Amino acid sequence: MISQVTPTLYLCGVEALNQSALANRGVTLLVNACAEYPCPEYQGVDCICVPVEDRPHAPLDQHFDSVAERIHQNRSGSSLVYCSAGRSRSPSLIMAYLMRYDGISLLQAHQWVLAARPFIRPNAGFWRQLLEYERKLTHRNSIKMVATSQGVLPEAIQPTQDSSYCLNL
Repeated sequence: MISQVTPTLYLCGVEALNQSALANRGVTLLVNACAEYPCPEYQGVDCICVPVEDRPHAPLDQHFDSVAERIHQNRSGSSLVYCSAGRSRSPSLIMAYLMRYDGISLLQAHQWVLAARPFIRPNAGFWRQLLEYERKLTHRNSIKMVATSQGVLPEAIQPTQDSSYCLNL
């Protein structure tokens, strides 16, 4: 299943990739966020690789700016960001893009992507990296992480004048 995040930005797992799905959506840029799969070759479609594993200590944040820039610069059609299941790496990259180019908070970016693809679940390490990226962009955070019975999950915090807190996860 391919999820539409914005009119020109899509998200999916590797199983949904095929020539007709890309053509139907006008995709001219693929962002392959899988270390385990090579970039597919489709005529008229550029592919950039983000060879990061879905592990909490994997350095996905090293790719936030370059991927966001590439998506932003893709004026020839739509962009599709994918990883193995479309649940952790690719939604994290899209949230970073939305924060940088739409000027929204991490909380808003998460809500936006979650509305488009209700089963996303970035790992705790990617959340930490997104929180650090949000702080770099805006000098504050809109989300904090809390331990729950289902693991470490984001919890919305009310924005205050001083919304600083510990980012240790």
